[in-house]
Amino acid sequence: MLVRTDPFRELDRVASQVFGTVARPAAMPMDAWRDGDTFVIEFDLPAIDPERVELDVERNVLTVRAERLSPTGPDVELIASERPRGMFSRQVILGDTLDTDKIRATYHSGVLRLNIPVAEKAKPRKISIDVRPEEQHQQAIDAKSEDRQAVSA
Repeated sequence: MLVRTDPFRELDRVASQVFGTVARPAAMPMDAWRDGDTFVIEFDLPAIDPERVELDVERNVLTVRAERLSPTGPDVELIASERPRGMFSRQVILGDTLDTDKIRATYHSGVLRLNIPVAEKAKPRKISIDVRPEEQHQQAIDAKSEDRQAVSA
């Protein structure tokens, strides 16, 4: 029986575990979208205990940290180990238009979902226009004109 050996096979396997591949990135995959007045971010964190997930916000930087532990004990020999383990971290820069004080996080079926409301100051609003009768408007213009003449004299 002829067996082909590839000296770089093990190196490729380790590199894809550490750096990830296009099909399976090492970092936690994320989707983000705006739904009305809420910005939504979802992170895929399968097989991670929610107690091992940390969220921090400092200024406008959101940091997500998660740890996937080995499902086996130290005395067990793994036959195949393709799922990444250890600590994962991802940072997302949030815009100034989001209200980071009101972030809501939920975890269901391996997906961490963050709902971040748009800040009130960033929402579109109507500005009312005060309408003065023409006579009051002319009086205001005359008053400004008199003030300028008094200053120049």
